[in-house]
Amino acid sequence: MSCYPVRGLPLLPGNAVRDPTQWKFHRSQTFTYRNGIALPLVPKVGIGGKPIPVNKLSQLDEDELANKKPTLTYGQSRTAPLSDFIPVHVAFDKQVLSFDGYFKETVRESADEHFRVRRIVLYYYLEDDSIAIYEPRVDNSGLPQGKLISRQRLPKDDQGRTWHWKDLNVAMDLVAYGRRYRLTGCDKFTCDFMVSHGMVPNCSEMIPTDSYTENRKPPPRQFVTPSDFDKLKQFLTYDRKVLRYFAYWDDGENTSGECHHYVIHYFLADGTVEIREVYENNDGREPFPMLLGRKRLPKTLRQSHGSFPSISMELTEEEVKEWFGPRDFVVGQPVTILGRQFFIYDCDEFTREYYQQNVHGVDLRPVHVTRQPPTSEDKWIPPYNGFGSLEDSVQNCLSLIPKVPKKDLIKLLEKDKIVLRYEAGMESRYPEDNARRFILSFHVATDTISIFEPPLRNSGRTGGKILSKIRIPKPGSNVEKPEFYTARDLAISSVVEVIGHRFIITDADEFVYKYLEEHAAEFPSETLESFRQKAQERVGRAALQAMEQKAGSAMMNNSESTPATAVVDECSPVPPECRQLPDTTTLRNGFQGDVCDPQQRDIPVPNYQGEIGAPLDTGNIGVPQPINVSASKYQDKTERPLCSPQQGDPHLSQNQNSTHTPLKQSIACSPTLQGCTPTTQYQGEICTHATENHNVSCPPQAQGCPPTHTPPQKPPADTQTNSC
Repeated sequence: MSCYPVRGLPLLPGNAVRDPTQWKFHRSQTFTYRNGIALPLVPKVGIGGKPIPVNKLSQLDEDELANKKPTLTYGQSRTAPLSDFIPVHVAFDKQVLSFDGYFKETVRESADEHFRVRRIVLYYYLEDDSIAIYEPRVDNSGLPQGKLISRQRLPKDDQGRTWHWKDLNVAMDLVAYGRRYRLTGCDKFTCDFMVSHGMVPNCSEMIPTDSYTENRKPPPRQFVTPSDFDKLKQFLTYDRKVLRYFAYWDDGENTSGECHHYVIHYFLADGTVEIREVYENNDGREPFPMLLGRKRLPKTLRQSHGSFPSISMELTEEEVKEWFGPRDFVVGQPVTILGRQFFIYDCDEFTREYYQQNVHGVDLRPVHVTRQPPTSEDKWIPPYNGFGSLEDSVQNCLSLIPKVPKKDLIKLLEKDKIVLRYEAGMESRYPEDNARRFILSFHVATDTISIFEPPLRNSGRTGGKILSKIRIPKPGSNVEKPEFYTARDLAISSVVEVIGHRFIITDADEFVYKYLEEHAAEFPSETLESFRQKAQERVGRAALQAMEQKAGSAMMNNSESTPATAVVDECSPVPPECRQLPDTTTLRNGFQGDVCDPQQRDIPVPNYQGEIGAPLDTGNIGVPQPINVSASKYQDKTERPLCSPQQGDPHLSQNQNSTHTPLKQSIACSPTLQGCTPTTQYQGEICTHATENHNVSCPPQAQGCPPTHTPPQKPPADTQTNSC
């Protein structure tokens, strides 16, 4: 039991009191060994495990105690001699602290990685407190590795302090020249040095792996026991023995695809495969029979690394897991080779025998294959977009290189320069457009329409070309299949809509009438009927004008005419119901210029000009047929036709030198024949005669009118006469 003196009493025997609770009386150790090095320990507890309340000695106290020389208790203390001075570069020569670490370098040029981890080794030299940082060299890294920071004192902060070994420890960051280094571990000497100086090193860390470096590492070697298969024995056994299969590849899914037939050869000597295409006469393909040369076909590949270059098509034995063999070619089943699916439908006799002897469980029954015609796809043309003509847009869909649309050459040659001209007016809501007149030309060879407006002085419009030659679709027609205007649609009073304007056809020229007569079977009856009515109106209007002019001429000649003329003037007014179109056949021989010649027997008729004459060729349109007026026709009537005086007429010599008023081209003169010549009958009641000496309209004798004289002489025998 420990004894403790009583406070206030001297430390003498008998003054101590024993503590019954104390039972440990050993002293704590002040020296220890670590890694073979003796290290002093400052006692923290006294005898019995009680803490020592005395303050610890400072470094100065420890140095003073170290320099004191122990002496007797009662003698005078003497100072110990000073120890020998050892410089720092001698005491810490070749003592270097080593730390392992890394730093991260940002990678901006690669999409596979964002940063790269680079290892470093930090050396701290104790003799001068300098630091050097190195990066271990890695073969084929492509980086300037080696010394990163040469040996020097690294600045710690802006105040001029440098890094000291007391500031370094494991699992900390060290910043030098703008780069952050992470210290992850240290060697054994560094750890012992830190412990000997009262520093406890932190736990070491793991350096993170670099993905780029890991990808560059070669895969681990795999040792595979070589096979005992003898390739030489296989070659000697199966040389010149080939399995032959008949297959086809259906490429009908493509636009221009078809069914191709092939022959697949499998060489048993080395396990190679070749594919030959079967060609037929006039099949339209180039004679290139070899689809696949003789080579081994890989069936299954090993899973390669992502960084393995895929541009190379040559495969090694290590990359292929399984090759094509005889079991992969079965009759009646498809096989996929190089992305194409071949269907095997038959094989030769040697192949069947080989399968029966060596490959069991495979049935080689041939499959009957019939060649089906390629299915035709429904071709459709996209809708018309409005640019260019419809024919040009269709050519863009029919071929890759558009061609000029085909034209009807026969129609162009037969109907070239045939133009049908119509007179048209404009239907407009503006009153000033109603008086405008247009010439609508239809070109038969191309079915195009052009419009021209004749210039009119003081009208305020220049006139000229309104529309160039273009095909005009009918209103309401389909855009994709439009219906264009043709000559069949151009009738009198028909409406032609051109780009928002409405034109009404009012008349046509003489060539249109003749063209319709010659091609009446090509036009509908409504179009022909409209032109017939228009022709009758034109001929009737012309005849009416001629009668009015002749009546006016007769009234002017009444003052100088013979008594025979006076008889005609009594009945010169012609009632309206007696007007009808004249006979063009009769009128053909009644004109010679503008003046009727009394001495001319056969007088030709000039061509009709303008819009008041009838067509020269009588056809199916609006030209009345000549009416043969004879004496028998008037047997049942009270009237009879008047006859022109014959050559023996006494009145002929009287008016032989009389001056006649010239007639215009539109005036119809009845021909004068020898004897009695009938003229055109006007509605069966009134006819007009002209004597050789007098250009006077002579109507037949009506009821109440005195009859004219009849010449007693007979006409000559060589002239054509009709009974009056």
